Amino acid sequence: MDFQAPPPSPIEIAKTWFDEAEKAVTTENPLAMTLSTCQANGHIASRIVLMKSFSEDGVLFFTNYNSDKANEIEQNNHVALLFHWDVLARQIRIRGRATKVSDDISDEYFASRQRLSQLGAWASDQSKALQNRDALMSRVEELDEKWDGKPIPRPPFWGGYCVSLDSIEFWQGGDGRLHDRLKYTFDQAWSLTRLQP
Repeated sequence: MDFQAPPPSPIEIAKTWFDEAEKAVTTENPLAMTLSTCQANGHIASRIVLMKSFSEDGVLFFTNYNSDKANEIEQNNHVALLFHWDVLARQIRIRGRATKVSDDISDEYFASRQRLSQLGAWASDQSKALQNRDALMSRVEELDEKWDGKPIPRPPFWGGYCVSLDSIEFWQGGDGRLHDRLKYTFDQAWSLTRLQP
């Protein structure tokens, strides 16, 4: 990106940065992101999730709707996302509102997952206490036998969220910690603010 003459919209820049991260980052999950939510007591909770797509509509990810993160989103759907790529000295921060996607979108993605991941979605009561790993793996085996030779349906408690693009900040590392930072905010149209390092 030309930080001296940035474009009026951040969408294509973000797509380019995500594409470049997928090519440059050698880890298995170059599009892993930190998702931060607000708990009922006002504390902030963060965890890593995987971005599955990015568009003008927002950032798409999938999870268990009974998980802590989903319960927190149910109470307050304002969330923050952070992508950081050390090898590129870049990060993207996104703030927005997380809303559930349609059953069709969730069904399509669930059907594309590996069988063990599909079984795991059913077997795991995500975020709840677990007596031991054997109990979890026994549940996986039971479900594997139940659907032996059959397609595994999507659990009704599992699906996607789309996070709206209320603001997007681009951070590019610079020598002497003189970084470049641009923040785009959307309110019927995009506005741009240059931030100090």
